[in-house]
Amino acid sequence: MGMFKRMKDMKDMIESALGMVAQAQQPGAQAQQISAAQQAAYQAQAMRAAGPQPVGAEAGADWEPIAGVSIAASRGIQPAAWPTAHQGWDERMKRDRAVAQFNQLYRAA
Repeated sequence: MGMFKRMKDMKDMIESALGMVAQAQQPGAQAQQISAAQQAAYQAQAMRAAGPQPVGAEAGADWEPIAGVSIAASRGIQPAAWPTAHQGWDERMKRDRAVAQFNQLYRAA
């Protein structure tokens, strides 16, 4: 009887350890998502700072604010600007997968 109890205790301990490992990995996954979002924001900022882009880089305009609102603005948006900005960002996310992906990563962060 003692042997079965020890085996059950060992099984419970292993399951607990696996749970702790999974928990410990979650912040790492979140950090990767945040890093990807920050990198995308940095690249967008660098594109704006670079000025006009050569032919074939028209997608750079998809990162410009609409009615003064950027994707990253989550607080302090003027109510009057929201409808125009919301509609414009929806259209951009439908047109450009990179903009949509950045939005998803930003929300996850």
